[in-house]
Amino acid sequence: MKRPAREWTRWCLVVVFAVGMAWVEAASVYYLRAMIDRIDPYQANPLPIRGVLGPVELVREAATLVMLLTIGMLAGRTWHKRLGYTAIAFGIWDIFYYVFLRIICDWPKSLFDWDMLFLLPLPWWGPVLAPVCIAALMIVWGTFASQLTNRRPATSLTSTLWGLNWLGIALALYVFMADSLRLVHQGLDATRHVLPTPFNWSMFCVALTLMATPVAQVGWRMRPRRQGLHQLRGATSDPPGTPAARE
Repeated sequence: MKRPAREWTRWCLVVVFAVGMAWVEAASVYYLRAMIDRIDPYQANPLPIRGVLGPVELVREAATLVMLLTIGMLAGRTWHKRLGYTAIAFGIWDIFYYVFLRIICDWPKSLFDWDMLFLLPLPWWGPVLAPVCIAALMIVWGTFASQLTNRRPATSLTSTLWGLNWLGIALALYVFMADSLRLVHQGLDATRHVLPTPFNWSMFCVALTLMATPVAQVGWRMRPRRQGLHQLRGATSDPPGTPAARE
């Protein structure tokens, strides 16, 4: 029982770290958007950043990814668990980032408000709901990966599902950067001025489904274990002499 308890302690510490980091991220973005009068980024010239602010913002985003990866590396003892804790940190950070922005500046007004999600390598655009869905999926998978101690050997099905997962990731990235990709031939400056067209929800749902396939497999594998535990508990709780006990 001690090992699972330690893993849940690590899980809680990673969550606490990610929540704190989300506040720092939300505050930094609020300061920047207040400086350039873009609390709501969905307006003409969404990135009027000149001088050193642009490069500084790009490095800050890269540093954020380094921090999330580092906490995962420190929390996990195996590569599988390290990736799991990294996914948890990323998901918690992303969701609470929007929660704290709402508290700080009353934005986003709804989950369907457009946001400029990322700047590397090109500007990503999408309704707030889209990254939140991916973040929730990352938390679920990360929890499975970090807390399950008995891993089954990889099979051909597992490899196939992870291939579908990577295909889903690539498809989601395309959906987020589709508008920027259409203008990349005009130069990077053109991609920073584009406002997105209606979001391709159908393609995004396909991408999210593909990304969820490894999570669904882990959940399905857990079913026999849970049923076995319930049956064992039922058998041990039956008093002697009952039909269940005699069987």
